[in-house]
Amino acid sequence: MLITVRSLTKAYGAIVVLHDVSFVLNASDRIGVVGPNGVGKSTLLRILIGQEEPESGKVSLAPDVEVGYQPQQASDHLQGGGTSIQDLLLQATGNLRQLEERMHELEMAMAMADADHIDPLLNEYSHVSGRFQDLGGYEIDYRIEQIMSGLHINALPRERNVEILSGGERARVGLAALLLRSPDVLLLDEPTNHLDFASMEWLESYLTNYRGALLMVSHDRQFLNRAVNQIFEINENDRSLHSYTGNYDAYVQTQANARAKWEVDYERQQEEMQELRKRIKDAERNVGHANRTAPRDNDKFVRYFLAQGKQNAVSSIVRTAEVRLERIEANPIPKPPELIRVKSQFTTEPLRSQEVITLINVSKQFGEKKLFQDITHTIRPEARILLTGPNGAGKTTLFKIIMGQEQPDSGQVQLASGVRIGYLSQEAETIDPDKTVLEAYRHQQVGFEGEFIGRLLGYGLFRLEDMQKKVRSLSHGQKRKLEIACLMAQHPNVLLLDEPTNYISLDVLEAFEEAILQFPGPVIAISHDRWFIQRYGGELWTLDQGQLSINTERASGYLHSTWQDVD
Repeated sequence: MLITVRSLTKAYGAIVVLHDVSFVLNASDRIGVVGPNGVGKSTLLRILIGQEEPESGKVSLAPDVEVGYQPQQASDHLQGGGTSIQDLLLQATGNLRQLEERMHELEMAMAMADADHIDPLLNEYSHVSGRFQDLGGYEIDYRIEQIMSGLHINALPRERNVEILSGGERARVGLAALLLRSPDVLLLDEPTNHLDFASMEWLESYLTNYRGALLMVSHDRQFLNRAVNQIFEINENDRSLHSYTGNYDAYVQTQANARAKWEVDYERQQEEMQELRKRIKDAERNVGHANRTAPRDNDKFVRYFLAQGKQNAVSSIVRTAEVRLERIEANPIPKPPELIRVKSQFTTEPLRSQEVITLINVSKQFGEKKLFQDITHTIRPEARILLTGPNGAGKTTLFKIIMGQEQPDSGQVQLASGVRIGYLSQEAETIDPDKTVLEAYRHQQVGFEGEFIGRLLGYGLFRLEDMQKKVRSLSHGQKRKLEIACLMAQHPNVLLLDEPTNYISLDVLEAFEEAILQFPGPVIAISHDRWFIQRYGGELWTLDQGQLSINTERASGYLHSTWQDVD
């Protein structure tokens, strides 16, 4: 047992996010943590590493256990301060470097020692070299190259400062440093958010063969299916933790079966309680009727005898029914909580033009790096486009050029009359952290407060008690839900979606995906979520090494063939 958690409870003010959570983490465990946004998944990881304290309960680590943690946002964990990539790698392998230096010192000492002093040096050397070997010291240079290549950051100059890296690069460098440490326990919070297809596939394989334990929060259904053998679900209603054996698909099926049985058992018990109450009521009515009815022979003794016999029989029936009813009412099957139905839905006017967006010889570069050149294409109303390519290829920049937020170096973008572009960024860049949820949602809209509250509640993304929460207090997933709500409120007729499934909990994903599929206008999506891509389909646009290639083959078919090759 590497980590033992007993009766953990955590609250922020009056809001309980974790309640009576208990579990044991063993060396062979590969666990995925799921649950709606805001239920305390990231909080649980921070408590495990000691960044936050629980209200009650205890976290116990086995002796000498090393725990490594990667947060959702690299900026939450990696502070630059002049630190270079090489510095981070050396820090990650610090123990190995120290052991290696000590081995060299001992080798020199043994070469000069006489026979009387050699034994203690040999004993220490045996211990240090054994530890060095166990930690993979003889393979460290190979491991650095393997991990950096696997995460597609081996081309980054090692002397580059962490502060000037992009968010995606910083996340991958931080993950590389963590993997190099090879801690006994890996705690990962949304590790796939900034990875491209090749990096995700490499990480899946790496984690499958990892010698330590893994506990990770993830919304990536394909990743969960391939990388974990157990699911922890944090329940939204009671904030308790429930464990399920198997991967994500097995969890969904088990949960569905359990929910169906719960509903059947509850209805059956409700029917039994209703029948018992009716039996008691009918029996009492029959006793009263018997007492009022006299026998024909007018024999008082017979009348009394018959009445007593009937009354005793009825009393027995009543008592039996009452005892059964009392037992049920003392420990009833609770009513299954009503499932929150997320109603993501876009309402917009259809486009009249058949040429919605026209790109004419669009080119862009930063310094010596050419992102793309001479892109010429027309986007039509029914378009479904998946924009893919390596990190840093310029996908987000192309979006910003289409929206007019950045200017191309050459070429032009023409938008049809009446185009209203709805943009979902990778991060919650446009939301004022000092506004409340309600204020952020109603920004630049006209109407009464009650109308906006009604719409937010109608989406199923927030509860009434969330309306006055400050944006800065929301989890990354809750901010993402607020962005989706604001996006729907704009009534766009064109969607540009940059990693739309990032940070969204699994309960929201399917409803949002369905809304995208039903959207009446053109949609261009940047995504590395393989499950989403399989549903989305569409044309495949690949941006790589300055060139945009367009494949009319459905993106899902392309990805399927790619996964087959990898497997």
